[in-house]
Amino acid sequence: MSRSFALAAALAALLALGVTAAGARPTAHASRSCSPPKYPGQGYFTSLQVSRVTCATGKKVTLAHYRCRIKHGRKGRCSSVLHYRCTEARRSIPTEYTSRVTCKRGSRKVVYTYEQFLD
Repeated sequence: MSRSFALAAALAALLALGVTAAGARPTAHASRSCSPPKYPGQGYFTSLQVSRVTCATGKKVTLAHYRCRIKHGRKGRCSSVLHYRCTEARRSIPTEYTSRVTCKRGSRKVVYTYEQFLD
């Protein structure tokens, strides 16, 4: 009887340890999709994804990047906004271009796509 009691106590201790370890693990901050803000100019935002930030912050970064870009003309570029470092990949045709922008600040990330009309 004492052997089964010891086995049950060991099992209970392992389960308790497992629950404690699971509770101590940091939570994963998976990337999530948000609805993009309204495009203020000639074009439209097509997607917005954020990681380790809220959707509201993602929208703020997106609009700040737009305003910074437009200061340099419709084809303008902007490398940083709101302490985020931004990179951009573009594909273009004569009347518009499509772009994917990634803005990072440490482990925080905002990724969005948009189309800008040139006519």
